[in-house]
Amino acid sequence: MITKGQKINDRYEVIRSIGEGGMANVYLGYDCILDRNVAIKVLRGDLSNDEKFVRRFQREALSASSLAHPNIVEMYDVGEDNGTYYIVMEYVEGKTLKQLLKKRGSLTLSEAIDIMLQLTDGMAHAHDSYIIHRDLKPQNIMIRDDGQIKITDFGIAMALNATQLTQTNSVMGSVHYLPPEQASGKGSTIKSDIYSMGIIFYELLTGTLPFRGDNAVEIALKHMREPIPSIREENPSIPQSIENIIKRATAKNPKNRYDSAREMHDDLLTALDDDRMDEEVYQYKYPENESESKKKVKPQKEETKEEFLDEEEPKNVEKTKDTDENVEDDAEESADDKAFKKNKKIIIILAAIFGAIVLILLFIFFILPMFGGNKSVKVPDCEGLKVSQCEAKLEKVGLVANSDIKTKASDKIKKNRVIKTSPGKDKKVKKGTEVTITKSSGDESVELEDYTGLNSIEVKTLLETKYGLNVTIEKREVSDKSKKYEEDIIIGQSLAAGSKVKEGDTLVLYVPDDAELFVDMASEGWTKDDVQALCDEYGLSCTLEPVETNAYAEGKVISQSRRVGSTISRGSSLTVKYAVKPAKKPAASSSPSTTPSSGTTTSPSSSPDDTENQ
Repeated sequence: MITKGQKINDRYEVIRSIGEGGMANVYLGYDCILDRNVAIKVLRGDLSNDEKFVRRFQREALSASSLAHPNIVEMYDVGEDNGTYYIVMEYVEGKTLKQLLKKRGSLTLSEAIDIMLQLTDGMAHAHDSYIIHRDLKPQNIMIRDDGQIKITDFGIAMALNATQLTQTNSVMGSVHYLPPEQASGKGSTIKSDIYSMGIIFYELLTGTLPFRGDNAVEIALKHMREPIPSIREENPSIPQSIENIIKRATAKNPKNRYDSAREMHDDLLTALDDDRMDEEVYQYKYPENESESKKKVKPQKEETKEEFLDEEEPKNVEKTKDTDENVEDDAEESADDKAFKKNKKIIIILAAIFGAIVLILLFIFFILPMFGGNKSVKVPDCEGLKVSQCEAKLEKVGLVANSDIKTKASDKIKKNRVIKTSPGKDKKVKKGTEVTITKSSGDESVELEDYTGLNSIEVKTLLETKYGLNVTIEKREVSDKSKKYEEDIIIGQSLAAGSKVKEGDTLVLYVPDDAELFVDMASEGWTKDDVQALCDEYGLSCTLEPVETNAYAEGKVISQSRRVGSTISRGSSLTVKYAVKPAKKPAASSSPSTTPSSGTTTSPSSSPDDTENQ
């Protein structure tokens, strides 16, 4: 548990809590080295042992580190301290957009457009770097007092699915902005962020959310099925161009949305032009819900059925009428009716007996042999067959195929072909045993490229988010010391180009270990703390020796063991002597007076300095 005054990694002092989320808590902190306030995002303690959540948390940090935009919160540091995973970010003085909406309700049209222009500009930059936010909402957007917005919480890799909607409290806030494809578990794209921005725009102008419900699932279903309410019905003063932007951004079918955040940004720039204020209502190019067209057939079928019933009704009425008119004839024939009813009962009894005999015979000749004698059969070999072919083979020998078919990736078996069965082939089992089929999802491995010369952070982000690889970046000493290498540029990789990898595999990207040189620390006024920071940064084995002297200011470096101009290499040792004030020496004792006063001896006198320092 994080407490006030606690120091994380002996550097970041926790001042107070400023926010709580489903995955992490955020604290206002103080960077003791760089002397500035920071925001510290700490992974919740109950999730620290969950590898899945830790991976997502680290991926968020990695994604954010590659972004540099005035509307995106800057990330400073990421690390782990005694099981506490943390991210250190830019501290934004202001409030969340959600807090502003709670205080103000709806915003003016010009305010809303200004915020949306900043939001779409920042998201366009993120999308250009292959980063999808996946959780855009007013709670994740900070707004400063000067009106500048800052987008936070980038890089949550795992898309929310329908099962998660009921499992976490954090989703309740997110589900109001959740695109239909994410709610249905189909994953996220750039257009998923565009949908969320459309909902945010709606909320900025109305002060309300388009859909409400008692739980997250109910709200998610509304996003999937119901159209966004017309904003002009609530406020007719809003131009049609604005409603068209919201309508296009929040389309159920992603094909009907903007192709990019940049396109939405450009549309916002001209939304209040005179020639666009009363433009035509935006019409979708593609069907929003294909299932609706199928449902339209049903009323026609019901109508036809009703027509059929209407045609039959007169016959029934006529029949009833004839019956009423011939009551006397029926009375005369009552004796014959009684005889018919008696014979009818006999026929029914005989039919029942015959049916029972048929059932017994079917059981004897067809059902009983399947279980008779507990006979064992071998599970047939289904490897490489289609699922339907495997099911037929199982049925032929008296086995039952489990309806729950498992799926597994395979680089040997074609997609949708059987990999194996459980129980496996040639296993002897009793007839009627249920057999589980595992089919191939195909070869899900990807082929690595040669990433030499590319930015390591961008490549790491792409490979982790798109393919689920575990990518680490390591510094490697270069052979050509005279060559100037660009920071964070890849000079090699642990797996060669053309190597096939799959989700969960590890790849190391090598970047140059820049050859830093030792300076003359004494002449340049280095302090003990400066040396310690250098040792921490480069992993040096440092020995700091204090020297009592008044010739140097306290803490200043006097000498160093390393030659000026020599290369700083990780793991090497360094000895530095630094100045400390000499310890105060006790004053010398005075000789006793030869003329004692009042029978006592005088005590040694204290110097002014001694008195001052006592």
